[in-house]
Amino acid sequence: MQKIKSLMTRQGLKSPPESLSDLGAIESLRVPGKEEFRELREQPCDPQAEQELINSIEQIYFSTDSFDIVKYELEKLPAVLNLQELEEYRDKLKQQQAAVSKKVADLILEKQPAYVKELERVTSLQTGLQLAAVICTNGRRHLNIAKEGFTQASLGLLANQRKRQLLIGLLKSLRTIKTLQRTDVRLSEMLEEEDYPGAIQLCLECQKAASTFKHYSCISELNSKLQDTLEQIEEQLDVALSKICKNFDINHYTKVQQAYRLLGKTQTAMDQLHMHFTQAIHNTVFQVVLGYVELCAGNTDTKFQKLQYKDLCTHVTADSYIPCLADLCKALWEVMLSYYRTMEWHEQHDSEDTTSASEGNNMMSTEETNFDRGYIKKKLEHGLTRIWQDVQLKVKTYLLGTDLSIFKYDDFIFVLDIISRLMQVGEEFCGSKSEVLQESIRKQSVNYFKNYHRTRLDELRMFLENETWELCPVKSNFSILQLHEFKFMEQSRSPSVSPSKQPASTSSKTVTLFEQYWSGGNPFEIQANHKDEETEDVLASNGYESDEQEKSAYQDYDSDSDVPEELKRDYVDEQTGDAPVKSVSRETLKSRKKSDYSLNKGNAPILTNTTLNVIRLVGKYMQMMNILKPIAFDVIHFMSQLFDYYLYAIYTFFGRNDSLESTGLGLSSSRLRTTLNRIQESLIDMEVSADPTATLAAAEERKEKVPSPHLSHLVVLTSGDTLYGLAERVVATESLVFLAEQFEFLQPHLDAVMPVVKKPFLQQFYSQTVSTASELRKPIYWIVAGKAIDYEQMLLLMANVKWDVKEIMSQHNIYVDALLKEFEQFNRRLNEVSKRVRIPLPVSNILWEHCIRLANRTIVEGYANVKKCSNEGRALMQLDFQQFLMKLEKLTDIRPIPDKEFVETYIKAYYLTENDMERWIKEHREYSTKQLTNLVNVCLGSHINKKARQKLLAAIDDIDRPKR
Repeated sequence: MQKIKSLMTRQGLKSPPESLSDLGAIESLRVPGKEEFRELREQPCDPQAEQELINSIEQIYFSTDSFDIVKYELEKLPAVLNLQELEEYRDKLKQQQAAVSKKVADLILEKQPAYVKELERVTSLQTGLQLAAVICTNGRRHLNIAKEGFTQASLGLLANQRKRQLLIGLLKSLRTIKTLQRTDVRLSEMLEEEDYPGAIQLCLECQKAASTFKHYSCISELNSKLQDTLEQIEEQLDVALSKICKNFDINHYTKVQQAYRLLGKTQTAMDQLHMHFTQAIHNTVFQVVLGYVELCAGNTDTKFQKLQYKDLCTHVTADSYIPCLADLCKALWEVMLSYYRTMEWHEQHDSEDTTSASEGNNMMSTEETNFDRGYIKKKLEHGLTRIWQDVQLKVKTYLLGTDLSIFKYDDFIFVLDIISRLMQVGEEFCGSKSEVLQESIRKQSVNYFKNYHRTRLDELRMFLENETWELCPVKSNFSILQLHEFKFMEQSRSPSVSPSKQPASTSSKTVTLFEQYWSGGNPFEIQANHKDEETEDVLASNGYESDEQEKSAYQDYDSDSDVPEELKRDYVDEQTGDAPVKSVSRETLKSRKKSDYSLNKGNAPILTNTTLNVIRLVGKYMQMMNILKPIAFDVIHFMSQLFDYYLYAIYTFFGRNDSLESTGLGLSSSRLRTTLNRIQESLIDMEVSADPTATLAAAEERKEKVPSPHLSHLVVLTSGDTLYGLAERVVATESLVFLAEQFEFLQPHLDAVMPVVKKPFLQQFYSQTVSTASELRKPIYWIVAGKAIDYEQMLLLMANVKWDVKEIMSQHNIYVDALLKEFEQFNRRLNEVSKRVRIPLPVSNILWEHCIRLANRTIVEGYANVKKCSNEGRALMQLDFQQFLMKLEKLTDIRPIPDKEFVETYIKAYYLTENDMERWIKEHREYSTKQLTNLVNVCLGSHINKKARQKLLAAIDDIDRPKR
């Protein structure tokens, strides 16, 4: 009402009188009706604009003093009236009045529900008072009737009934007391049955009942006894809780949790549970290690039981180290699995409790339950990391107790595999990256691997120095994935089997270890060695279609003396790639011969026993890297050294020739030269013997290097009949190319495990080293090409030719025929070599290209030695070269002929004028100074003057000066 009065006052109206008798004074006040209220509310409005209109009303309108509004407004009018301004001012007043009216209407409608509600309450109160009056009237009437109807006899009956009820209550109390006296027997039975919730429930009920009858003297002693019993139940409950840590039983744990919930100690139970898990980890590892130590000691001495766990680990022998580690991890797995299942139990029961709590009405109990649930959840989540840290520390202590360098490679890999699986368990257990274990095993792995790698490099040098570069007979469909060392790449990782022993996966769905072994089993069970049961099918079988053909082909090999000498060489074990076997049976040699025969008929990869050994080493290195990814960079670095040393050995044996670079043909690319220099500086020990005065740092640096290998004396590279060891060169070079292809095949796998910060090293290794393997073909086969054709004899024959003839000849010179005979002989020898070793098309093309290029350059050199030459002689040169090309194209399929333009351009230069010749000399720097000088002095001397000749010679000298 005060707000309405205030609003009315703002309109210049008087406040309504306080008493109802003055209501007539406001009858003249016009209040908008419902329809007008509705119209006012339905009008589109802007609350902010309306408020601004109300605020713009002059303050005098809000005064409680009465004043004449009309007079006030008329006095405000100016002396000169303006109709438009008056209408605008009138509209403004109307807008202000409309805004005030709408505000009043809004306030009235806003308070209307409250008015209606209050009116209903008054009506309800009136009805209640009327009902109370009726009840009071009826009560008084009934009391009067009772007063008149009851007698003394009736009151006596009531007194006897009351006494009877009291006696019945006393009898019931006595029976209850009797039952309480006998509860201790039932409690003992329930504890033996491990019915902890029932025992606690019974004990609590007995305590409640005892408190009801505490006025009896016999109950005080019973109360004390029940309290002792409850404490005994809590002790047994704690023991039962500790059993959960090693063997989780869902029914057992449910009873324990129900018991603690009845006691109201769920938080205390969770604290105790974590303490028991910590103690279980310590006791478990100690007992496992102690059992192996005492077993290996062979006596019953109890001195080991008094040792600390750290000291006890140092007494584990090498023979029992791996079984003890496996049992240790199995025992720890059981503890972690129990904790994992404990968390699963709480998650499941929390959801059930939430559902049941939502159906209840006890808010106080629900809030308390939610608090306990939140505490337990946080405690369990925090315990994950804590328990995993304890497990890591125990295993790390065990690992540090023994020097792992004493183990063989397979045993070391097995240890790494167990640790890798344990780290996988930890990652699934709490999402941890196992920093403690990783750092510990990484240090030992790197040290072990350095020593192992150094030994393998020395073995590789020994293999290379004893390698005769004969073909290793493998099938045409040979793949490195067929080797045992690479089986892990085509099989999905099974957590219970080491990488080299995994069965093929039958399901594409990812299943965690805890899900896989939820019902039983253990991921650390030592699996049987499947490697012995598997056989590698990589060696080439015989190439005969029937037994009769095979028998016919080998009927001459009836005794060991009939076996060819080349098959009696040391034979490298194809299964292990280990050192050569000195004694080989006749059957093995026959199989070797059959494999060689078959190999020549197919497109089997060209590789040697040493190549296969390197590939197996790469597979072993990748196994270690796959198991322990933190050392991936170190492993890949060592793998690159294997490839580097193999490449350097091939270059040293077959490609090193200082005269190659003097040809100016760029046979060795700058990238290849950089790679070889890098390998020589970083990996090759060029010193013959150790210097006793050398510093310790220099000695340590030399330990990281390997002596340069030396070619076996059994490999002959000086015989022309064998094209200067072409077969051995092909086997060596193409085995390197094959090895590079395998590294290219492995690149995605290496890239996947290489740390991001180290990937530039991997990219550099592939771009600057692996990709240069095929580039070694040019310098290696150039040596063969340089000796296969007698280029010196051709120069002598060309020197005897008379080039200053006076007439055009129709017959080519004899040196052309001699050169073609050399090429025919080269072709025959190449075919003979191909019977021993398959010569790939790229190799054949490079050989022919080198020979043709050398021949063409020899032809130009022969033309440059000419003392006198006429125009007819130059035409004869053209005739000779065309005859050579025509015959050569019948011997080879190489198109275009290499350096064909090199010869033709040199011959045609004779016909150039002085100005053209100067420009030609500057543009063709591929010719030597001698060749250009001869061209000017001999060929052009007949049609240019001395001054012009001197000018051309000066231009040649300017070109040659930077080369000096």
